[in-house]
Amino acid sequence: MVTKVTFVGPGFTRKHPKFERFIRPTGLRFTKAHVTHPELKATFQLEILGVKKNPQGNMSTSLGVVTKGTIIEVNVSELGLVTPGGKVVWGKYAQVTNNPENDGCINAVLLV
Repeated sequence: MVTKVTFVGPGFTRKHPKFERFIRPTGLRFTKAHVTHPELKATFQLEILGVKKNPQGNMSTSLGVVTKGTIIEVNVSELGLVTPGGKVVWGKYAQVTNNPENDGCINAVLLV
């Protein structure tokens, strides 16, 4: 059983309990994060697209565990960020700055 905050995608369905190896409690599943833009000094609630790197190891990364220092990918399309070529930026990386299991929310800083 995973006892930490996890992220699972929108199409996630649990396996049959006989074949399920890691149980992720529904109360600890998060889909949004409070992300602060360092240049704008503003905080936005953005959708999480995925967990890219967890400092606790590859197993935590593959399970979607979110701890302090984890690199997550967030959906920044609603912020209106545009590349120099004129395309809208879809996803950017952010680093988690708190312990989500203690606070009950995910706070992160956008990596610019």
